[in-house]
Amino acid sequence: MVDLKKVEQAVRLLLEGIGEDVNREGLKDTPNRIARMYEEIYKGMDEDAAGHLSKTFTVESNEIVLVKDITFYSICEHHLMPFYGKVHIAYLPDGKVVGLSKLARTVEVYAKRPQIQEQMTTQIAEAVMEHLKPQGVMVMAEAEHMCMTMRGVEKPGSRTVTMAARGCFSENPQLQQYFFEMVRR
Repeated sequence: MVDLKKVEQAVRLLLEGIGEDVNREGLKDTPNRIARMYEEIYKGMDEDAAGHLSKTFTVESNEIVLVKDITFYSICEHHLMPFYGKVHIAYLPDGKVVGLSKLARTVEVYAKRPQIQEQMTTQIAEAVMEHLKPQGVMVMAEAEHMCMTMRGVEKPGSRTVTMAARGCFSENPQLQQYFFEMVRR
């Protein structure tokens, strides 16, 4: 849970540290606005993916389920700057499926916390494997990182792609290829 008072104090110190007047009109309410914003963008720290993935439905066919282009926004834990993009999740059920929105909510659980993309991708794949118990899962995240865009090497438009494959997706190159073809359609 975000401690609003501590965040407000920290933002005031930060503003003072960069030479700003925290009492000027445009900044007077900024510490409170930032604290409330942090409560929203870090809400995943208080959530567990199990809550979203626990309600399943029985199915007779075990065909691939793919939800692609799930938009996410996260904060890089190294620079506390945003990274954002899309996540694609495919899984091969083993008699159970989950509501499609629950996969998007699972992405939000891990994106809404200080994070690195590599870890977020793995956490999503492992959560799906643990709670749905499918035959396999494949997750791909594509993101632009503001720490590369507006600072450092300053390369806007560059994207980082991370993947995690579990179960039959890690063992079967043809299944992986099918995943890539479905994502690119």
